[in-house]
Amino acid sequence: MLIATCGGAGLVLKMPGTAGSLLAVPLAWFIMLAGGQPALAQATGLAVLIGWWAADYHARKIGEDDPSTIVIDELVGQWLTLMVAPLEISFYILGFILFRLFDIFKPWPVSWADRKIKGGFGIMLDDILAAIYAAAVLYGIRLIVNGS
Repeated sequence: MLIATCGGAGLVLKMPGTAGSLLAVPLAWFIMLAGGQPALAQATGLAVLIGWWAADYHARKIGEDDPSTIVIDELVGQWLTLMVAPLEISFYILGFILFRLFDIFKPWPVSWADRKIKGGFGIMLDDILAAIYAAAVLYGIRLIVNGS
């Protein structure tokens, strides 16, 4: 349960997805400071694998398809989004906002994955797809603002 809820962040009563996302952003910052993009990529890959198992286990244990208490998927989505961000606070804030918007509004195929793919894989997949959208927009903004 601690993994699926990111140490309990998913247990907050209001907006647990946002709470999980808020936890993910400073963690990504410190991982990037410590080891750069390769370290964040490795941490994200590990979080996907462990999160898939933890989300599946937690959802089956409480008998729900995608419980709001599971926020490891938000952590993965934020980290994927922030992988394209320079180590600047403004880009981390923008990445946080973009991921939350794509995760909440769920454009296709995010909405399709959310409805059709079940279990731990499905719980993780819709956030991974939302992160791809968010990362693409964030990277485009980065190119416009920073030129690289």
